Amino acid sequence: MVNKVAKKPLVIAVTGLNAIDSPGPGVAVIRALRDGLEQELRIIGLSYESLEPGVYLHDLVDKTYQIPYPSAGAEALVERIQHIHSKEHIDIIIPNFDAELYNFIKVSAQLHAIGIKTFLPTHESLEARDKINLAKFGKKYEMHVPQQMVIHKVDDLRKAAEELEYPLVVKGKFYDAYVCQNIEQAQKAYYQISAKWGTPIIVQEFIKGSEINIAGLGDGKGNCVSIIPMRKLYITDKGKAWAGITIEGADLLNLARQFTKATNWRGGFELEIMRSKKDELYIMEVNPRFPAWIYLTAGAGQNQPASLAKMALGQSVEPFDEYQIGKMFIRYAWDHITDVGEFQQLSAFGEL
Repeated sequence: MVNKVAKKPLVIAVTGLNAIDSPGPGVAVIRALRDGLEQELRIIGLSYESLEPGVYLHDLVDKTYQIPYPSAGAEALVERIQHIHSKEHIDIIIPNFDAELYNFIKVSAQLHAIGIKTFLPTHESLEARDKINLAKFGKKYEMHVPQQMVIHKVDDLRKAAEELEYPLVVKGKFYDAYVCQNIEQAQKAYYQISAKWGTPIIVQEFIKGSEINIAGLGDGKGNCVSIIPMRKLYITDKGKAWAGITIEGADLLNLARQFTKATNWRGGFELEIMRSKKDELYIMEVNPRFPAWIYLTAGAGQNQPASLAKMALGQSVEPFDEYQIGKMFIRYAWDHITDVGEFQQLSAFGEL
């Protein structure tokens, strides 16, 4: 009788478990991984706070560990990941927050040395598309981007308004953006954003038009493996899509390919686009990771998180050539019941 050795499940660690009204991508990424990878998975959640809802969704997340905030630095991150890896034998890590990417990219070689795969852009690519550098990026690669000014003090708002005129958009270096109609609103936005994310603050020209988002996946060699354009159908007061629908548009696909070729982007990204009244496509922002609505790519026939995991493992993934137009997502909220003991365990011991 031959004894069969049980195959080890693929262990994937995922951040971004804050499935709130302004959700992180983590829960959607996990759903896509479970749908798209035809093998047993063990999903490890990496959380920053004890009240991230994804921590307690045990049908999706098998085990959760807290990790240090990005401000703690790359050394603290890699030490914590090494400890978690000693217990879980992680195969792949998929980070999903802008603010953590710098550290994860910095330690990716160390992680690879101990057997943990990532599929991330380079620091150069990350910096090139940064909000602060977006105007320079657009000029270099002949892409439409709004005019903007980068400021470090609230007094500079008046000068920015004189140049850009109202309405204008006040944006944080990582997250948050407010459309402001006057100096009072601009000052309020400045203080709110700087208190949360620090300076500098980006003041951007307001482009009127229809908003479109594009989720893409680059192979790191200038090719786009997957492109899914989506139009928002319902937007929250924080500007987040609560419902959306896949749309067609050759110009949208070409823009995503142009961005990927210009940056040799490696990994997931999101282009926030505004189609102006003159039918020009303006890149408003480039998010260097999967968006929170990424599960729609699985529903439309191009499962980007599953494809990224395969590429991280060194498998060949052919570029997708079609997707389903008219596929919708509608986000919803429900009350998940758990026990206070789980919250206390994660808070006290850093794992659950």
